[in-house]
Amino acid sequence: MQAPAPPENNRLLAALPREVFRRIAAELQPVPLMLGAMLYEPSSKLKAAYFPTSAIVSLHYVTESGASVETASVGLEGMVGVTLLMGGQTTPSSAVVIASGHAYRLDARVLMHEFEQEPAVRSLLLRYTQGLLTQISQNAVCHRHHSIENQLSRWLLRIVDRDPAGQLVMTQELLAHILGVRRESVTEVAGRLQSAGCVSYRRGHISVLDRGALEKRTCECYGMLRKEWTRLVPEVPQACREQQMA
Repeated sequence: MQAPAPPENNRLLAALPREVFRRIAAELQPVPLMLGAMLYEPSSKLKAAYFPTSAIVSLHYVTESGASVETASVGLEGMVGVTLLMGGQTTPSSAVVIASGHAYRLDARVLMHEFEQEPAVRSLLLRYTQGLLTQISQNAVCHRHHSIENQLSRWLLRIVDRDPAGQLVMTQELLAHILGVRRESVTEVAGRLQSAGCVSYRRGHISVLDRGALEKRTCECYGMLRKEWTRLVPEVPQACREQQMA
């Protein structure tokens, strides 16, 4: 695994007021997140928030029968642990790493102190929470009304948004769990996307080859979510990120 990227590679951390970023910089602990690692389990008390810089984390629910579905995912655009902001302390969902990489861990007490004392921090994190809730709602609509090809294309495009290389280690079984569908359905759809030249899939490695072609196979959910994220949490220009660290 490569060395961790600087914390300002996470868009939420980069968007913090400079004085706040400087205060918490020493509290940000770089942590490697390995594929399959569980950041929190259902009903467990959250003790920290995680700000990914290269890892991707899936938030999902598992039923009593063992079936599961992803409700949202978090990458370098966000934070794992919004339950802390709402005072719930626990959540019935799980957070599992689906793409290995790095993140920065911030103790819950430090996060909540800044959230409660700094209006700019509170506004930023509440906007992010709104974006996450929008993602959860849109995913529910997509699972109910759009085809598996639409859903898989949307999901892969979100991966490319976080990592332009568009490469992911992912078994078809895990993809089926994420989308909440049968493994055979994922196999069929992945085969069609590969035949169309959209992706390359071999031995658990998926690479996006043609983003434009993939966009034609997704639904309106992808464009709507991307537009909403841009509106709520605009990306900070690289020059401003470097100034943040100065």
